[in-house]
Amino acid sequence: MSHITIHQAVLADLDALASLFDGYRQFYGQPSDLAAARVFLQARFEHGESTIFLAKTGGQAVGFTQLYPSFSSVSMARVFVLNDLYVAPTARRHGVGQSLLNAASAYARQLGAVRLSLTTAVDNKSAQALYASQGWERDQKFYAYHLALT
Repeated sequence: MSHITIHQAVLADLDALASLFDGYRQFYGQPSDLAAARVFLQARFEHGESTIFLAKTGGQAVGFTQLYPSFSSVSMARVFVLNDLYVAPTARRHGVGQSLLNAASAYARQLGAVRLSLTTAVDNKSAQALYASQGWERDQKFYAYHLALT
């Protein structure tokens, strides 16, 4: 695999991102919907609601991560939710995920964030191994709860 480049995505990256985002959603059991993926991501760009980093090798988009800004009331500080991390199957195990995590943490540090948080599927052992290898720690103090609204 050729050299990995990471850059903060811009609207011109939308088509490449939409394809990866659609693959990400399929990985989590959702049906393919490229048009809806494009609309969703375009709204994030237009409203400045997230920061996306795009990974490329040989000029081909092979992965992305999406950060959502938030704040910790207890810490009284900025935090980011690393909501999405996806690497195309053909680019896995070549350092793309690690490079995206590094870009996300560098960006968050640059903006003075005190923490990055993420969740992953209980059965996604390869992602869990990647996170642990990069110094991420599984939360031992808090449980996550969700309330479905639709």
